[in-house]
Amino acid sequence: MKAAVWYGKHDIRVENKEEPIIKPGKVKIKVAWTGICGSDLHAYHGAEGVVQVGEPHPVTGEMAPLTLGHEFSGVIHEIGEGVSGLSVGDRVAIEPAIKCGKCENCVRGNYNLCEHNGFVGLQSDGAFAEYAIVDPHMVHKLPDNISFEEATAIEPTAVSFHALKLSNMKAGDTVAVFGVGPIGLTAILCAKAAGASRIYAIDVSNERLEMAQKLGATTVINAIEENAAEKIYAETGSGVTIAFDCAGAEATVNSAIDSLAKGGQLVIVSIIPEPIKVNLLQANLKEINILATIGYRDVYKDVIAMVESGQLDLKPIITKKIGLDDIIEEGFHALTNDKSQAKILVSPTGV
Repeated sequence: MKAAVWYGKHDIRVENKEEPIIKPGKVKIKVAWTGICGSDLHAYHGAEGVVQVGEPHPVTGEMAPLTLGHEFSGVIHEIGEGVSGLSVGDRVAIEPAIKCGKCENCVRGNYNLCEHNGFVGLQSDGAFAEYAIVDPHMVHKLPDNISFEEATAIEPTAVSFHALKLSNMKAGDTVAVFGVGPIGLTAILCAKAAGASRIYAIDVSNERLEMAQKLGATTVINAIEENAAEKIYAETGSGVTIAFDCAGAEATVNSAIDSLAKGGQLVIVSIIPEPIKVNLLQANLKEINILATIGYRDVYKDVIAMVESGQLDLKPIITKKIGLDDIIEEGFHALTNDKSQAKILVSPTGV
């Protein structure tokens, strides 16, 4: 089968690879569509710690070179011995989080905090391929009215939904979203669905801000042209109730703190790999709550139900569909250079 395999920085090869063989306790998926995630982009550009390298992952036993791709949907093609509750032909979305199931956090149900956590497509072979092997707990059946394309966007939406679920947000709150890439855009969709009365979108890209406005942001702010906190205070008089940082930069975290009302909450959804300086005096003086989140747990069914009911419409964040042969130029390079792109989907068999 054809697959996009990561070997190293700027070294992803679309090559022929042996089709994976089903094993007991596993499920084989015929892949329909796979979204390119920010993690895939970081891997392409050589960020450390994204892909399993040097030694096999303690749960999967795999390491690079690996087939990338973890935001995917498809059809169950084959079921391994001992798997129940699933049938060949089921339309499914995949929750690609890897867990050991044995550590303290897994036992408590906090599997996103597993001591050996990871993702299909980063710590094991993934779905930029015609077939992928997953664990049964990763498989979620799709209602008939959710397309395979929209189902690929459930994974990044789950990240935002988990953050919102853990936050203090309630209907009527005012919200600011700093950074409106795919995660920020899904945060806007989730905040809108949860009843936010006003949503501010802050970014440095007018193309992304235009998309944010289409998805439900009531006010957009280009942080190069305007001071976000000053504009938010001028309009609200007191600041926003909740600020989501989806950009992961020192400037955005501090701007988010500045934009908050007293007693507000900063929710850090982004992953910030290096230490940053944060204005904790402002956090003290406002007595704000700071929450940091990672990944998701126990939200896939909720997100699927909201998409099925129409409360969440994920189709607008899909900006491009390509074939696997074009994944480098039309996928990774496009996401790097074209800020009008949000979620690019890849078909293993061509568009």
